[in-house]
Amino acid sequence: MSVRELVVLGTSSAVPTKRRNHNGYFLRWDGSGLLFDPGEGTQRQMRFAGLAAADITRICVTHFHGDHCLGLPGVVQRISRDRVQHTVRAVYPEQGAEYWQRLRHATSFVASRPVVGQPVGGEGCCPLGDDGLHLTALPLDHSIPAYGYRVQEPDGWRMVPERLAAAGIAGPDIGRLQREGGLRTPSGRTVALADCAEPRPGQAMAFVMDTGLCDNAFRLADGADLLVIESTYLDADASLARSYRHLTAGQAGRIAAESGVRRLVLTHISERYDADQDPHFIEQAAAHFSGDIVLAQDLARIKVPKRRP
Repeated sequence: MSVRELVVLGTSSAVPTKRRNHNGYFLRWDGSGLLFDPGEGTQRQMRFAGLAAADITRICVTHFHGDHCLGLPGVVQRISRDRVQHTVRAVYPEQGAEYWQRLRHATSFVASRPVVGQPVGGEGCCPLGDDGLHLTALPLDHSIPAYGYRVQEPDGWRMVPERLAAAGIAGPDIGRLQREGGLRTPSGRTVALADCAEPRPGQAMAFVMDTGLCDNAFRLADGADLLVIESTYLDADASLARSYRHLTAGQAGRIAAESGVRRLVLTHISERYDADQDPHFIEQAAAHFSGDIVLAQDLARIKVPKRRP
């Protein structure tokens, strides 16, 4: 069964609070499991969420500020301790390679399975696995080198039963038509896939952390079904956001609106805000974005929206 959801492990910014752990986000996408920005406490949050080290197929680090990466040593060592059978690749900014090495080898342990570093620079794109997913990394505007990520499913086709019936194609021939892109019917007619199907855009998830407003934030979010984005500050503190190169809730809503996002997830909330201020994040994002808005909470599960009809 296909499962596409975000499991939120932590939602705070620089300082964890009683109700918000440091960053951590696990994206389950069918057979892939992507762990984004594992901050302190990620292992424990994974246990609470019912996630195992074996669920991780890739780690994505946006940058090397502590709240986004200090959980790496525990996660890397847990992968070995649990004898995970597949190689886990970890993507991170190439400018932070020294920090990756320090975290990767923070303490003594027996590495029974490699966690392979995959530094990215410029604009990077790489396949995620046999499922055809692609991961795009684009630089953002922060105080140190930082990258946002986009998980993209290839475009496909939606079969139209009426067209299949008109072409006389049924049973195993439907799968053959999908695989080969065309076939010849017993009557001698050549049928192309496009004759019996409509284009189906692939789904996408974007992950935008620690950044000021910049073009690449919009590029990553363009048409995304799910946008997970920092909204460290409320709009009243926009001057702080500018000085630290972060986003406000209103700016996150603007990015979602101008990019045609379907579901917006606000996270990376400053410790300065108490629970009674939570509604203001949604209100300020909603001033720009009329779609579905979720203020992330630790251990929440947020579905990737179903395909567009």
